[in-house]
Amino acid sequence: MNHLIRADNPMRAQFAATAAYAAQHFAWSFSHGVGTITLNRPQRKNPLTFDSYAELRDLFAALRHSTDVKVVVVTGAGGNFCSGGDVHEIIGPLTKMTMPELLAFTRMTGDLVKCMRNSPQPVIGAIDGICAGAGAMVALACDMRLGTAHTKTAFLFTRVGLAGADMGACALLPRVIGQGRASELLFTGRAMTASEGLSWGFFNSLHESADLLPKAQALAAELAAGPTFAQGMTKTMLQQEWAMTIEQAIEAEAQAQAICMQTQDFKRAYDAFAAKQKPVFEGS
Repeated sequence: MNHLIRADNPMRAQFAATAAYAAQHFAWSFSHGVGTITLNRPQRKNPLTFDSYAELRDLFAALRHSTDVKVVVVTGAGGNFCSGGDVHEIIGPLTKMTMPELLAFTRMTGDLVKCMRNSPQPVIGAIDGICAGAGAMVALACDMRLGTAHTKTAFLFTRVGLAGADMGACALLPRVIGQGRASELLFTGRAMTASEGLSWGFFNSLHESADLLPKAQALAAELAAGPTFAQGMTKTMLQQEWAMTIEQAIEAEAQAQAICMQTQDFKRAYDAFAAKQKPVFEGS
């Protein structure tokens, strides 16, 4: 993972994923604290390959220790988000693998979702057009999702003879849209329309295709200018409290909030309020 680490400052090197990261299997850009991942095989609706799965997993794992990337946007090129695993480069080879090889693959794909969920940065999906299979799971792993009227999201696993339980779908999807709706989509593999996705809470908002990425990046920039340590704490608690009782959650939040009260951003907010100014957060 050394290619993800900044070398210009030895004290920062072990804690910063480089903003100038050179992606091999997707496009990566960085500006003002916002990193943008673009799945860019538009001629085939941006399918994932063994290599792109692994590189996405490794990037999100490195971002867990980043001090420069504050928010991440994930999108697709050419009017589509992601058509899932590449039929010829993944599905075909999977039919010839042994059980240990298959398990290594399914664990790797699940690791991508875990790394996305465990990175402290808010992850925003800008999702247009086809969003299917593993692509739908990448979208689901985002913290917020913006779509368009043309977005069709389908968890296609049963359509190819696989369980709807893939990459955490049976845990994540019911929490976002409810058990009954998740059951319908995972059993049938049918596409969820954009209007359904909005009304069910899968999408935070819908936009025109031309406005989608700018809207997502504007939201990302707004978050990047905020108290990013506190945002990371919020994401951590949203993730961890799924497995807690109410009593455990209240105690965990008491501890989390006490930690945040020790940050300089908390003091900056108070000082700015006292001076009738807008706070300038630095994430510390």
